[in-house]
Amino acid sequence: MKTYFIILPLFVCNILSITILPLSVQSSTAEIKIGSKKFTESVILGEIVTHLIKSTGKQPVYMRELGGTRVLWNALKKGEIDIYPEYTGTISEEILAGEGVYSEEEIRQALTKHHIKMTKALGFNNTYAIGMNKEVAEELKIQKISDLRHYPDLKFGFGNEFMDRGDGWPALRKIYNLPQKNVRGLDHDLAYRGLEKGSIQAIDIYSTDARIKYYGLRLLEDDLNHFPMYNAVILYRSDLEKRAPYVVAVLKELQSKINESEMIKMNSRANLEMVSESKIASDFLLEKLSLQTEFFEESAIRRLMRHTGEHLFLVAISLSAAIIISIPLGILSAKLPKLGQIVLGIVGVIQTIPSLAILVFMIPLLGIGGPPAIMALFLYSVLPIV
Repeated sequence: MKTYFIILPLFVCNILSITILPLSVQSSTAEIKIGSKKFTESVILGEIVTHLIKSTGKQPVYMRELGGTRVLWNALKKGEIDIYPEYTGTISEEILAGEGVYSEEEIRQALTKHHIKMTKALGFNNTYAIGMNKEVAEELKIQKISDLRHYPDLKFGFGNEFMDRGDGWPALRKIYNLPQKNVRGLDHDLAYRGLEKGSIQAIDIYSTDARIKYYGLRLLEDDLNHFPMYNAVILYRSDLEKRAPYVVAVLKELQSKINESEMIKMNSRANLEMVSESKIASDFLLEKLSLQTEFFEESAIRRLMRHTGEHLFLVAISLSAAIIISIPLGILSAKLPKLGQIVLGIVGVIQTIPSLAILVFMIPLLGIGGPPAIMALFLYSVLPIV
């Protein structure tokens, strides 16, 4: 019996490694891997880079909507991706926080120790701003962020990343001495809907977001100049200069090529007209660089089927492994009460850890994509079965 319970975990580890390792290796074997964050503008910029590289005859892998800043940055440093779009303000205030680098040249120098390089600015500044419904702002006579301190009962809904980042809500509250307590982290789409319905009165906004005009929002003046410049740039691994010099060459073609109005227009087509990011990127390159590229437009049904298949695969692998280890572990725990208390205590604690925290913990160990998701689902499945 003891031998069985020693062999069992090893067997499960083998199952997980057989399924997880190929998922990790699959993306690592691609010559060029491009990533993007989980918002429209980043996805569009990632598509533009992907189309540019494809125009050289290569077939890069585009890993869209991977997560937030930390996920993309860590993936870039580890070589799980080679390129992703970023902003100078995010680099200085979040990635290199505390290093006192603010100018593009200072940032560029500071990145070299991480073996990362940065293009020159793409041509537009997408800074953070605080937005309110125009009618509400006029009624309360709010024009500047500092005016908010006179209305402590206002409800704020900020993006989850803005709630934690160095130049986000904690710093904004401190600099402007804002008294609001009813502040919560929300998905950006939910924040816009909450603002429209009146359940919240202020949200964080990207200044190039097309929904500013659509929802008729007022951007409050940053009268204490809290938010830095967020010039769009492309970050890439230094080894690309030797490994794939053609990639660096095409990345430089984007420098100073996208102005603010063009970016707002592209965001508008994606968010309001529901045009695919791939087509938007293709149209932009044709108009701006006279470059004809093919684009892939996935139907809603096909996208639903693809995501459903991916999720079923992740659940099947993680649940199978959980069943194999949890049923015998449950039987053993029933026969040995002291062991049962330890087992239930451990799996109970795991159950209380937020899923996002587990994913963030797993990503450095297992990489990005499917592997950390499988492991997180496996851990969450153990308690109900045991």
